[in-house]
Amino acid sequence: MLLGAVTYNVCKDWDVEALITNLEKAGFEAVELRTQHAHKVEPTLLPAEREKVKQRFARSKVRLLSFGTIAEFQSPDLTIRAQNVADAKAFIDLAHDTGAWGIKVRPNGFPPHADKEATIRNIGESLRELGEFGAGKGVEIWMEVHGKETQNPPVAAAIMRAARHPNVGLCWNSNPTDVVNGSIKSSFELLRPWIKNVHINELAGPYPYRELFSLLRKSGYERYTLCEAAESKEPERFLLWYAALWRELNRG
Repeated sequence: MLLGAVTYNVCKDWDVEALITNLEKAGFEAVELRTQHAHKVEPTLLPAEREKVKQRFARSKVRLLSFGTIAEFQSPDLTIRAQNVADAKAFIDLAHDTGAWGIKVRPNGFPPHADKEATIRNIGESLRELGEFGAGKGVEIWMEVHGKETQNPPVAAAIMRAARHPNVGLCWNSNPTDVVNGSIKSSFELLRPWIKNVHINELAGPYPYRELFSLLRKSGYERYTLCEAAESKEPERFLLWYAALWRELNRG
């Protein structure tokens, strides 16, 4: 496993240069750039600007891993879903042009009074369309296990079954709802076939990270675990501390 970061929230105020510099110093190996943050790597970039971003990361020790979009597909309104799919496709193009591996999308709960089975189908169909589009660009689609009710592992699994596309997977999100009787084993085993990325948050908090790291290692997971922790007044110092604790947990 490798250590990376999400620019939400510790790194949200850094431009690309500061981001790379600080992550390199702390020993982080990858980053997921979230939309609407200070680095300003967005679909509005022109081709030359995209190439500049790609080359800057290529010269660094930090991989531009993915883009954290806010595209979501639970709306019963087809027009709204179509706009979110279009937004996600713009990020797929950006990922392709900048050399990123994937984009993160999310469900954000069930709409009030909406039929849950229909909502799962709608999300799955949107993900399948993105999976097909991304496959042609060499970009994976990672659905964050996110949102009230939709973050419950059985619901996330149902969405993956509805999506039915090899280019679509899950971003494990280290949610309290993963924990059943003090353990995440049953949730992990349910979702493991689709896990393509992992978000981790407060490593010193109550979430059973030692168990998660053990389960990831035993399952043969060789991708990234990305720090998505609360904002810090001393972000550079926080990242050094976080990397040290991550290494300790990853020793087994």
